[in-house]
Amino acid sequence: MPVKEKPTTPTSQDAGSHRRQPRRLFVTGTDTGVGKTFVAAALILGLRRSGHTVVPMKPLESGCRMVDGQLFPEDAMRLHLAAGGDPNDDDALAKVCPYRLAAPLAPAVAAEKEGIRIDERTILEAADALQREAGPDSILVIEGAGGLLVPAYPGRCMADLARLLGARLLIVARSSLGTVNHTLLTLEAARHRDLEIAGIVLNDYPRPAAEDASLPYNEATIETLGGAPVLGHLPYVESAANGEIDWTKTALDSCLAAAVEAVARL
Repeated sequence: MPVKEKPTTPTSQDAGSHRRQPRRLFVTGTDTGVGKTFVAAALILGLRRSGHTVVPMKPLESGCRMVDGQLFPEDAMRLHLAAGGDPNDDDALAKVCPYRLAAPLAPAVAAEKEGIRIDERTILEAADALQREAGPDSILVIEGAGGLLVPAYPGRCMADLARLLGARLLIVARSSLGTVNHTLLTLEAARHRDLEIAGIVLNDYPRPAAEDASLPYNEATIETLGGAPVLGHLPYVESAANGEIDWTKTALDSCLAAAVEAVARL
């Protein structure tokens, strides 16, 4: 059985610290499979095209498949490539994704199943190191696993990790019927934990049904009832759904212009 560790407090985010707060965004979802990686990668690319230095991070990735004798974090690699990373730089990828898990389960559950001890200090130190290397004005874009209440490691959920990292939230939500309830619940959970919300991005994944009568109304309803801005709406991209998107040939900047502007103000 893995060693159960007591939750620790971050050394770099102490309340008494007088240094500038790092620029950090935590990308979460209203559910698993809503396209967090796609949105995070598109946002990273948009920020880079606007002249910003962006560093990606996927602290915990489960469901990794074995490649050449090692667990391969596909989502982390997509973020790494969107940020201009070298696909052959294993050391850089290890910094982007400190913990890789095989089971397609919540990270805390997968780690316990596999006998892996997740140390939050390792995650916090990795985040600090990434931004220290990139420079003081860099923006760290962190992708969580699933939604805010997904168990991250013993005693912590994804919302706790976002808070420990000192990051604002970007919520990725489906654009289709049912998204109003899912998104409002996520906003409520975030506010209950005093998390700052940068905004919401709607994503046409899975592809909405042509007869979905809610599509013209969901964005305005979420903004009115949720009190948070919808910063973008991404179309369904077939190559992204197949995991084969070529970011050098894909530009979604116009769909995420407001999101890029909001994140640049962090």
